[in-house]
Amino acid sequence: MENTPAKNFITEIIDEHLRTGRFTKVHTRFPPEPNGYLHIGHAKSICLNFGLARDYDGLCNLRMDDTNPEKEESEYVSSIIEDVKWLGFDWGGRLFYASDYFDKIYECAEKLIAAGKAYVDDQDADCIRECRGTLTEPGKESPYRGRTPEENLKLFRKMRAGEFPDGACVLRAKIDMASPHIVMRDPVIYRIRREHHHRTGDKWCIYPMYDFAHCISDSLEGITHSICTLEFENNRPLYDWFLEALGAYRPQQIEFARLNLSNTVLSKRKLLQLVKEDRVDGWNDPRMPTISGLRRRGYTPGAIRSFCASIGVAKMDSIVDINVLENSIRDELNKTAPRRMGVLRPLKVVITNYPEGNTEELDAVNNPEDAASGTRKVPFGRELYIERDDFREVPPPKFYRLSPGREVRLRYAYFITCNEVVKDPHTGEVMEVRCTYDPATKGGDSPDGRKVKATLHWVSAKDAISAEVRLYDILFTARNPNELPKDHPAGADYMVNLNPASLEILTDCKLEPGLGNEKPGARFQFERLGYFYLDPVFYKEGKKVFNRVVSLKDTWAKVEKKGY
Repeated sequence: MENTPAKNFITEIIDEHLRTGRFTKVHTRFPPEPNGYLHIGHAKSICLNFGLARDYDGLCNLRMDDTNPEKEESEYVSSIIEDVKWLGFDWGGRLFYASDYFDKIYECAEKLIAAGKAYVDDQDADCIRECRGTLTEPGKESPYRGRTPEENLKLFRKMRAGEFPDGACVLRAKIDMASPHIVMRDPVIYRIRREHHHRTGDKWCIYPMYDFAHCISDSLEGITHSICTLEFENNRPLYDWFLEALGAYRPQQIEFARLNLSNTVLSKRKLLQLVKEDRVDGWNDPRMPTISGLRRRGYTPGAIRSFCASIGVAKMDSIVDINVLENSIRDELNKTAPRRMGVLRPLKVVITNYPEGNTEELDAVNNPEDAASGTRKVPFGRELYIERDDFREVPPPKFYRLSPGREVRLRYAYFITCNEVVKDPHTGEVMEVRCTYDPATKGGDSPDGRKVKATLHWVSAKDAISAEVRLYDILFTARNPNELPKDHPAGADYMVNLNPASLEILTDCKLEPGLGNEKPGARFQFERLGYFYLDPVFYKEGKKVFNRVVSLKDTWAKVEKKGY
């Protein structure tokens, strides 16, 4: 696995802690809430937390912060475990759940009550919110704030026993309603919620709030560095207050900028909305930025780790262009993916001076970036398929591919010249082009030194296999999907920026015959078209579908200039 990137502000803090003896080891954790599938933003946190543990010869736990049974499911837990493993990280048996600590967290709440640092509030959620104040005005104290520890302890135990209905009361920390940090204005730390928990069942009808459970879980596990995204910076004083008030071991919370990716949403709420409204085909739709979606698209763990290393760790929010992510998989597949020929929108070519019934096998390079990959045989015959876009009856300026009277090179094969065009008599659509070939140019070179300006890929019509190919594009047309266009309709939200062309399904593509024997999960470069992945999900359903992982870097103009 790759080394971590150059030193950053987090490693500088850790180095100082080790130098001064505040900590003698490094123990991190990756603590997702199991209320959705992990996405590329989580991958950054996974790589950071496990990478720090690896580089400092420390430990990293995997912990499910499962404090909200209303939104959490066992399906999400399983997907998280699978995704972290797939990315190549191992937690060494240290898989924990916040629900493992519910009894201890409850004891901590009673300890705060006994110390006069927490109280039961009978106000409803709206009233608590209204009395919290603003950035310029202090909050108003609850009329129940003066309850004695004994009264609060009695009421809290009744909450646990289920003697109050949902929403009747909450437990709040007793801190400072005039604090400049709004989060410190007597935050709620327990609420009544009669929801079946995926692990504890119906044992509890009260559940701790995330901020309360999270810091206690970190403390119980002996975490040294609690690495969080930047939105938790405002909550750090509360994190420290809880642990200090409890007299508990206190990790150091450090915040870093979360990943924001262009043309993408990384909000779990919005991703869930896309799934529930059938805007995509589930969490693992290859257009989704989820780890399972990227995996099904054809991304590799190494490419995602490389991407996370390349963007580094910063303190300020910014938007990373999606091309950076795409380049990570291009760089890897350029070195590792075998080359094959496939025609996505086939147009038949008949070579009229090629012997009828004759077939020959030509040598084709498997990967020019890997000399050890060798060559393969591809069949060639009188009838071929080329890309429909590679022919123009009336070519526009700077179009160098096939057109009447023009000679081009067929990759690994011969020079051909277009002599005749066959059209549908009713629609005028070009159905076939007829060409002649030069037998002296076998292998793609001319012995007399003449040059052509384009090289086309092709497949033998007789030998080609038919397959479905899915072309994926960005899911949102706007760089920042949350910014609505000026002419957006009233009531519109980020959905107005959905890309209607994010998926194109081609059902009659023609591929070289060897691809018919490939197993799911194989990746290839279809020459001149991009990198493709044989979808394992469709394969299980009995369909052979190739997903385009990413297009090639080169534009058509650059491709033609190089003679490909």
